Formats: sequence, C-alpha cells, structure tokens
Amino acid sequence: MIFRAICIGMLSVVLCAAADKLPTGSASNDNVEVAATLHNGKEAVQAVVGSDLGGYIVIVEVVVTPKGDKPLAVGPDDFILRSDKDGQRTGPFAPSQIAGKGALVVSARGGAGGMMMDESGPVWGGTMGRPRRLGGEGAAMGNTSVQTETSVHTTDKEKDDPVLATLKAKVLPMKETAEPVSGLLYFLMEGKHKTKQLEMYYKGPAGNLSLRFRD
Repeated sequence: MIFRAICIGMLSVVLCAAADKLPTGSASNDNVEVAATLHNGKEAVQAVVGSDLGGYIVIVEVVVTPKGDKPLAVGPDDFILRSDKDGQRTGPFAPSQIAGKGALVVSARGGAGGMMMDESGPVWGGTMGRPRRLGGEGAAMGNTSVQTETSVHTTDKEKDDPVLATLKAKVLPMKETAEPVSGLLYFLMEGKHKTKQLEMYYKGPAGNLSLRFRD
C-alpha cells in the first residue's frame, strides 16, 4: 500500500510537470540571443497574467541577452509575431492598449471562418501611439462569412481594468542594457493558431532573427 501511494504521488508530479511545460524557442547571432516562451490560448494567458484578456491576446515571454560589452537598446518594438495560418502579423501592444481607458475593442460577427491576410499585409498594433484598425481607419477585414472589427474605446469616466497593473509590471521594458533583460510581449491575434504556425521575429539594433516554438 505504501509503495502504491508513492507511485501515485510520483505520477502526479510527472503529470503536473508535463502540464506546466510550455512551447519555447530561441535564436542568436554574434550580438544578441533571444529566448522565448509561448503562452497561447485562454488558459495559458490566464495563468500568466490572471486574465484571459478576452481570448484575443497571445503572450510571449522573452529573455534578451546582449553579447557585446556595450549596452544594447531593447524594447517591445523590436519584435513581430506572424502566423503561417493566415499571414497575420502583429507588433506587441502596450498594456494600456489592452486594459487601459483607451483599450482596443475587438468584435467578430458572422458565421464560421476567420480573418484572412496575405503575407505582405501590414503589421498592425505596436507599443507607440494609438493602435491602427484592421484594414485602415473605419474599415473591417474578413472573408465573406466573418468580419472582425477593431476600434479604440475611450472615455474619461471609465476606470482602468484591474489587470492593467499586472500587464505593466510584467511587460518587457524599453531600456539600454548590457545585461540580460526579460519581460512579456502582448500580441493581438484573431482566431486560434497552433504552436507550429507561429513565428516570432526580432528586428532590433543587434540584427535580424527569427524563431519557432517547440512543445
């Protein structure tokens, strides 16, 4: 009975460890190394920031390690996330664009299907300024059965979402450093995307890198 109890306990530990395993990826050159962990899906996002953020946000946790002796400028704008599924590409959103008074509002209407964008489509989002609407100001993108619209909802009376403080505390900082720096990147992606479909690009002052995530 004791041996059986020990075995069950060990099995629980193994199963928990397997459940906690997240997709990771890395890339490097002579100037910088980027390591990333993917938090994709409502449950994964909920676990890292305490909210599923409406199911539209993919979170990537990054560690940027400069290799030179001189400080390297690092920030969210160095990164882009792309999906092979439909060609969506997005830069990270600032915490205030997700949960602040001027947060981006995403809504879908229609039947089954999803937004389609070819590989040469624009990069939407970004950490600086007001996020652009998909397809241009006042426009919607989608196939004939579904359209996904985005807008910026702002009101002086509206209070910030309580999760905003968490998003700000965990976001990748914008700084110059010669030491490793880590933080979260918040990407808005319409629809569900498998791990193997996602590719992240680093396009910063240390050069260009791309990485894929593996379970």
